[in-house]
Amino acid sequence: MRRLVSSGSSFEADIGYSRAVIDGDWMFVSGTTGFDYATMMISDDVGEQAEQALRNIGAALAEGGFSFADVVRVRYILPEAGEFETCWPALRRVFGEIRPAATMIAAGLSDPRMKIEIEVTARRGRG
Repeated sequence: MRRLVSSGSSFEADIGYSRAVIDGDWMFVSGTTGFDYATMMISDDVGEQAEQALRNIGAALAEGGFSFADVVRVRYILPEAGEFETCWPALRRVFGEIRPAATMIAAGLSDPRMKIEIEVTARRGRG
């Protein structure tokens, strides 16, 4: 059974994607940035953007009946690779015990205010 999860962000309708897609025991969360969807504001600080992106991902996972403990894969995309270490405390807090497979990619993002984008894949009942 396939189910779509929306954050309510205008980006989803404007671009034509879902915050996440659930397919059976799998959940695929789209690349998620540090925008606070309630205010559509974004911090200038990459560490705070990472924290907000994780809050956004956590909300999507919860809406789908998943949690961070179900995450098996994570991808980090940053325009400036040198800023990645600033994000480590937030990432370690969420993923330190879970230790999913992970990749960090340095690449441009669609808005120059965005300093990090995080994408996760989760599988229900993996433990």
